[in-house]
Amino acid sequence: MTLYIVATPIGNLDDITLRAIDTLKRVDLIAAEDTRHSGLLLQHLGIKAKLFALHDHNEQEKSNVLIEKLQSGLSIALISDAGTPLINDPGYHLVKACRENDIKVVPIPGACAAIAALCVSGLPSDKFIYEGFLPAKTKARQDSLAKLIDEPRTMIFYESTHRLLDTLNDMQTIWGSDKQIILAKELTKTWETIVSFKVSELINWLNEDPTRQKGEFVLIVHGHNKTDDDIDPKAISTLKLLQKELPLKKAAAITAEIYGLKKNQLYQIGLSAEQ
Repeated sequence: MTLYIVATPIGNLDDITLRAIDTLKRVDLIAAEDTRHSGLLLQHLGIKAKLFALHDHNEQEKSNVLIEKLQSGLSIALISDAGTPLINDPGYHLVKACRENDIKVVPIPGACAAIAALCVSGLPSDKFIYEGFLPAKTKARQDSLAKLIDEPRTMIFYESTHRLLDTLNDMQTIWGSDKQIILAKELTKTWETIVSFKVSELINWLNEDPTRQKGEFVLIVHGHNKTDDDIDPKAISTLKLLQKELPLKKAAAITAEIYGLKKNQLYQIGLSAEQ
């Protein structure tokens, strides 16, 4: 009666661990995000096992089924399409249900794109935060980035091909053009690429060759270095809200009065955001 959380390769199939292979061979059932995709991995490993579909759309419903199977004495492995389950992949509801029902949960560690990118980024790794995918819509994405303006820790994001440039443009708008970003693309795969640029330079680099915009991406972003000239992110948020209703000069003056800041400095910030 054990649930195993099994990490699988994020690209290079040789990154599967011996323990993961042994576990997948021994369990009674393998719960997979995509049974067809995982079936190819298992076929490559020479593993014949019963697969059970567990994905974002059915996890809460199917978790009860798996709990019953575990309580009957079966052992189950949970895998995702790639990397470590639950890291931006299904599994949270199942693990939570196992804990609530005193069912043993065992981690079988292995590949994780976020950690793989962080360890080669050259950015501080003693303290970091994982943000996963930012919201798809511009307003929500910019709001999320605004909350991170003052974040001192290294930040980790995932991004897709279709939203990569939109996200980077929003990062430049909210954080400024000098923000340092490491882009890790197609980790452990044939076209693995890891580059480090200021966000403005990274946008230009991607636009120089559209093929650079294709793939699966991890963005590692340098945290905020606090200085005496820092402005409270709440003041910047207030300025942006007022800009929607008032001329920039007036918005900067009101914000300066509220927070006791210099209106010229706020004016320049607002001007940069408009460009």
